[in-house]
Amino acid sequence: MGRRSVRRAGPRQVPCGDATRWWAPLDFLVVISNRSASRLRGLVADTRPLAEPHFRRLWLANIVTVVGAQLTIVAVPAQIYADTGSSAYVGLTGLFGLVPLVVFGLYGGALADVFDRRSILRVTTLGLIVTSGLFAAQAFAGSTNVWLLLSLFAVQQAFFAVNQPTRSAVLPRLLPAEQLPAANSLQMTVFQAGAIAGPLVAGVLIPFTGYAWLYTVDTVTLGATLWAVVRLPPLPVDDGGAAKAPGLGAVVDGFAYLRTQPVLLMSFVVDIIAMVFGMPRALFPEIAHVDFGGPEAGGLAFALLFAAIPAGAVVGGVLSGWVSRVERQGLAVVVCIVVWGVAMVGFGVAVLLADLARTPMLLAAVALLAVGGAADMASAAFRSSILQSAATDAMRGRLQGVFIVVVAGGPRVADVAHGASAAVVGAGAAAAGGGVLVVIGVVVAALVVPSFVRYRVTR
Repeated sequence: MGRRSVRRAGPRQVPCGDATRWWAPLDFLVVISNRSASRLRGLVADTRPLAEPHFRRLWLANIVTVVGAQLTIVAVPAQIYADTGSSAYVGLTGLFGLVPLVVFGLYGGALADVFDRRSILRVTTLGLIVTSGLFAAQAFAGSTNVWLLLSLFAVQQAFFAVNQPTRSAVLPRLLPAEQLPAANSLQMTVFQAGAIAGPLVAGVLIPFTGYAWLYTVDTVTLGATLWAVVRLPPLPVDDGGAAKAPGLGAVVDGFAYLRTQPVLLMSFVVDIIAMVFGMPRALFPEIAHVDFGGPEAGGLAFALLFAAIPAGAVVGGVLSGWVSRVERQGLAVVVCIVVWGVAMVGFGVAVLLADLARTPMLLAAVALLAVGGAADMASAAFRSSILQSAATDAMRGRLQGVFIVVVAGGPRVADVAHGASAAVVGAGAAAAGGGVLVVIGVVVAALVVPSFVRYRVTR
């Protein structure tokens, strides 16, 4: 019998790759940690566009500017309601904002397809600074003339209507196409973050400072945007621009082009459905005061209602890493708008139940508005990316003009519609009914134009 090999007692010797070694659990934890970090990076916002210096300056300037702008957005309806005590007058901001948005949004898009876009941004930013200063002047003078306030609002919206399509049209010149969804999400996140801070600050400060100082902050902070715009390079239109002159013919050409692009056309239609029927912001002053017992001007309930939708949008923006990976963007838009509509139905129901328990229903209403805000942010990011990718540079300004008319004009039509319907059926019923119409409308639109639902991009 041969000698039997005998092992000495001691630690077991194992090959290097053996999973039974004593430190193997640590390796397992490292793998899990790396996978979790990878998933987290895929969930949070894609920041690659910030590596481009011109986009980064515009984005950083917006962080400063948007808070002041939101102070004005909140102060105007609050001042009108304080002066008149009527949601119908507040709803008129929709009409006075819509007309210049339609006229100058379309004309501004034509301008952006002819002239250097940097020059247009410089002029319109200066115009916004001047009109914001005039808002402050009338408030310091103690004016209670609602028609003066509405007229200033209309002038401000005219400058905004030229500025915004031009600003959106330059993004594809600064960034590669695959970064556009991320860039749009980053911009919307900043805008919505300001839309949280604006209502909260305004709701607290209005009873103490009045409206004049809020308008003044807006005037001063717009200087940051002017600085970023001045630093942009020259941005002439590629191919000399399809429009030879910024007139009615150029606008008509833009609509003719849009008529041949059913996916682009539907991206506008579904947003009109979502905003016209589903945006209840004109009701917030009345709901805060009547249903949730807040003061007539400002107050916590007022601030929370105005801040809720942008708060949801900010959370959606921070967790927007997934938008860059979605290929079926048309279907994603439809799903997001359905979620928005259902959230608005819930909001209206919470308002109707406010008499039973004010505080819980206020919290429920705010939470539902936040859910809607997150869904709307994602929808807007996809719709912007579809437009910026699918349209030619020579048509991009005009289509962005149509886009701003739809995006900014839809809520203003909603202001008028909700203000009028609330006078008949009450604020809660108006909000809930609008949400029902959103869900029905977008499902019907998706069935009528299935090519929009099937639209996808290749990653």
